[in-house]
Amino acid sequence: MKYFFGAVALVVGILAPSVAAAPPSAPVERSLLVPITEREEAAVLPRLTSCNTPSNRACWTTGFDINTDYETNTPNTGVVRPYTFTLTEVDNWTGPDGVVKSKVMLINNKIIGPTIFADWGDTIQVTVINKLVTNGTSIHWHGIRQRNSNLHDGANGITECPIPPNGGQRVYRFRAQQYGSSWYHSHFTAQYGNGVVGTIQINGPASLPYDIDLGVFPLMDYYHRTADDLVLYTQNNGPPFSDNVLFNGTAKHPVTGVGEYANVTLTPGKRHRLRLINTSVENHFQVSLVGHTMTIISADLVPVQAQTVDSLFLAVGQRYDVTIDASKTPGNYWFNVTFGGSNACGGSLHPSPAAIFHYAGAPGGLPTDKGVAPVDHNCLDLPNLTPVVSRSVPVSGFVKKPSNTLQVTIDLSGTPLFVWTVNGSAINVDWGKPVVDYVLTQNTSFPTANNIVQVDGTDQWTYWLIENNPNAPFSLPHPMHLHGHDFLVLGRSPDVAPGSNQKFTFDPAVDLPRLHGTNPVRRDVTILPANGWLLLAFKTDNPGAWLFHCHIAWHVSGGLSVAFLERAAELRTQIPQADKDDFNRVCGAWRSYFPTDPFPKVDSGLRHRWVEESEWLVKA
Repeated sequence: MKYFFGAVALVVGILAPSVAAAPPSAPVERSLLVPITEREEAAVLPRLTSCNTPSNRACWTTGFDINTDYETNTPNTGVVRPYTFTLTEVDNWTGPDGVVKSKVMLINNKIIGPTIFADWGDTIQVTVINKLVTNGTSIHWHGIRQRNSNLHDGANGITECPIPPNGGQRVYRFRAQQYGSSWYHSHFTAQYGNGVVGTIQINGPASLPYDIDLGVFPLMDYYHRTADDLVLYTQNNGPPFSDNVLFNGTAKHPVTGVGEYANVTLTPGKRHRLRLINTSVENHFQVSLVGHTMTIISADLVPVQAQTVDSLFLAVGQRYDVTIDASKTPGNYWFNVTFGGSNACGGSLHPSPAAIFHYAGAPGGLPTDKGVAPVDHNCLDLPNLTPVVSRSVPVSGFVKKPSNTLQVTIDLSGTPLFVWTVNGSAINVDWGKPVVDYVLTQNTSFPTANNIVQVDGTDQWTYWLIENNPNAPFSLPHPMHLHGHDFLVLGRSPDVAPGSNQKFTFDPAVDLPRLHGTNPVRRDVTILPANGWLLLAFKTDNPGAWLFHCHIAWHVSGGLSVAFLERAAELRTQIPQADKDDFNRVCGAWRSYFPTDPFPKVDSGLRHRWVEESEWLVKA
């Protein structure tokens, strides 16, 4: 009976309808996005001489353009972009939609932290000062490959010990080998959802000309209760709906009308670049701009050939750089967020989250066309993007075997009720003894709960088949994220609605011909379909300890992760002495602090999630 009611608790919270129309309340306009040249943050240091112009965005500088293989050839700018992040707690904080939260955790006093700006080839240096009261922290730079800088990946329990509270600090330093749009977030328990999150913009070439760069536009699910209050609740109850959706840190309350619509200004006749980033803990978004199309030019940090769409599905952690032509009748247009897949990948208590896109020179006010719901993406991301820089691997000889298969399952047999496992084991890291500590001390007796997958080949393509609950009575989609690499998406099970309950396991006779190894989709987050499978490949060219996990916060909190330990012997020898010294310094400080921490570790140690206690079921 426990298994049955556990399944009901997990599934019932996702069965609410999606809607498209924006709420008919008077807007408070606030221009959140302005051309990048006008932003104060962008003026940290001047860019090297560049041939990158509105009519030729493919060019960057001498010897570097959109066709340059950025994994092997990166500009040497010699520029260091320094930032300082100070983490603090605020009690009884009034949020963007007017609701008071009992506690938030902020970076530099902002609910969405400062944007990191850099140019391709720059070095980014971030000093993190932890002034939280009882929580440690570590900051992960999502999508950054960290070539030769594994100890700066920011995954506590894997590459570092947490930075202790009350003034602990460390410096992260890494090269901008890639370019495009990304984000950063805490990898320590509940902080990600409490506000320790921000965006990254690395300027570089593009596959399509454009006139104006509007910059980053993060979208995030938003909750009125704190993560710390409700994390235990989510271990035994189904997924919550968000209370609201933040558009670049701004939201409008659907009932009281308190708050603001994010207002984005378009210049008539111009083409604009917009950098969409889903920084949510659970909500996957379908986005559309009424009366307009969007043209994709980058997915995660991978430039792609231009592809025009009417709407986009953004899984948790995914990014899309798009261009928007301001070619319609000047006016105001809704930018809508909707939810598909019968809410199998999230939903909100806000019936119609939206922002306003405003043509310069047009009168202000609410848009008059509410739009219609876009096609239901059924919690599936695009399968047909074409990277500009090509990668291809053979697929006809793939053979499924235990050593290359990761079975994702949910265990409802114990306490807490919901435990997510990979090959029968839920990850549970030791903050005080990270995986890298074992590497540095040449200790190969890894705890089973570290979920280590050792990969020792040098510059070899490795193939990984992930199967999602093939024998379970229900299943959910999972946005799978790999640290330290982009992966090739070689194939997935047939596209069906997540609620169809059709089950697929990899069948070579049927599925080998469906695989695509010639320059397939390449990115760092992709969807593992419900009741289905996913085949990925990455090249072992980056020694390190790299997490591979679901990016739904309570799923990784519940154990849904492995740690690829890639070429451990080489990792040990290539870590600079300064990094080793700082690793030991931070770990020593953490080990001294943790015995006095009043709050015990209650999950995997990687991330938590929370729920609005009275509203986690179906919206009334």
